[in-house]
Amino acid sequence: MKVVAFAGFSGSGKTTLVEQLIPAMKLRGLRVSVVKHAHHKFDIDHPGKDTWRHREAGAFEVVAASRHRLVLMREFEQPVELGVHHLLAELYDGIDWVFVEGFKDCDLLKIEIWRAESAKSTLYPNDPFIVAIATDSADRLPEATLRPVLDLNQPDEVAAWLIENGQRFDYNPEAHG
Repeated sequence: MKVVAFAGFSGSGKTTLVEQLIPAMKLRGLRVSVVKHAHHKFDIDHPGKDTWRHREAGAFEVVAASRHRLVLMREFEQPVELGVHHLLAELYDGIDWVFVEGFKDCDLLKIEIWRAESAKSTLYPNDPFIVAIATDSADRLPEATLRPVLDLNQPDEVAAWLIENGQRFDYNPEAHG
């Protein structure tokens, strides 16, 4: 399994790029999973649905499955901040790529997403895990870099770059045990 994280400030376009990369990778016959960190309480089911009712009744875990989908929901009695490596360990075997979003400070290789119009600072000068920058403003990067600069508006080119450099993204869970 190959793992790459996407880092950047809110509104930079991380989710949009990941959303565009998934079908680009699937067209190449690759299976992609996503690990997303949510900063707020969130629901994937809705009031009145069986899974919601079971969680509300106090179930620690609810697994819902059909012929097309499996969902596992786990309720923690106390707040728990799970690390990205714990979440990667939960994934199904047979995945080619995992795209990680929302773990800006993790120790995985990352592509930084940056837009000049956001007026946000860049991460790459101080983050050795950033291996490339995807931007729509390459000529406006605030600091020179030897890292590859990818066109944020060309997800197929980003996908090609990932595949071409795939060996760099091989994940070894034992190294993060």
